[in-house]
Amino acid sequence: MDWGRSIAVAGAYAACYELTRNVSFSHWMLPAGLRLACLLLVPRRFWPALAVGEFLPIAEMSALHASMLGVMWAVLNSFPPIVMCMPAVIWVQRRASLLRADGRINMGMILTATLLCSLSVTAGNIVAYLTVTPGDGSPPPDLTAQIVLAWLLGCYLGALALTPTILALRERLIDAGHKVNWRDVMTSPLMRDMVLIAVPCLVGAMVAASLTEGAWLQVARIAMAVPILALTLRHGWHGTAITGLLASAAMASTSFELQDPSMIRAQVVIAFVLSTALLFGVRVARRLAASHVPAIQGAGSRTG
Repeated sequence: MDWGRSIAVAGAYAACYELTRNVSFSHWMLPAGLRLACLLLVPRRFWPALAVGEFLPIAEMSALHASMLGVMWAVLNSFPPIVMCMPAVIWVQRRASLLRADGRINMGMILTATLLCSLSVTAGNIVAYLTVTPGDGSPPPDLTAQIVLAWLLGCYLGALALTPTILALRERLIDAGHKVNWRDVMTSPLMRDMVLIAVPCLVGAMVAASLTEGAWLQVARIAMAVPILALTLRHGWHGTAITGLLASAAMASTSFELQDPSMIRAQVVIAFVLSTALLFGVRVARRLAASHVPAIQGAGSRTG
């Protein structure tokens, strides 16, 4: 075993885990996306290193709250969720590969892995939650369906926001020959539409959400799905992934209440739209690629 590389993988994952956890919300758990992306892309011989890298920050946080929530909770909560996701990812990988025979991304496989991992992590959260014993002697908190649903949707939406984005950026990097030309990135059609379409729409929806409440607040949150659909039609699943990340962050920023019931309803809509758009975006990407080839051939014939 290459201990040097394993230590580097564990350290890098722990650092990235801390970063994603610090910018997450109760309704938008980005570590779920980091976790799934690593399981899909990192060779299995380094999976133990990933588990160690996740254990370290989680164990530290659990130890700090052990006096308030109980030693048993701290022990169970320290168990790395990535370990619970490993069997689900292995099961999915045995039945489908990340890429299809024609080289296209297998979005159905990614969505299945996302759902199974979200269910696995939620189950682990339930087990740990049931062992909570408040240090002040008060009764243990009740486990409600709202809490469970918030965990499930938070993991699912966090994974949908980050994992496809990482895969899209990886695919673009491979297409570019692993060389990043920032001028090309900044002048690309996707970046242009992000700046001119996605960002203004999302900022407008966030402003509307900050000025409204009740039903209109829900309308403003759900309206954040519009730029997802727009960039899906224009750029395929790459547009879906990157816009979905921004839209999920924008929606999460409109709530300052832990496990907000109204946010959960909006999450269900955004999660459905994002899942559907990712699947449809693969077809759009294939159509765009097919139309791009004749255009290049036609340009070559005119200049040949």
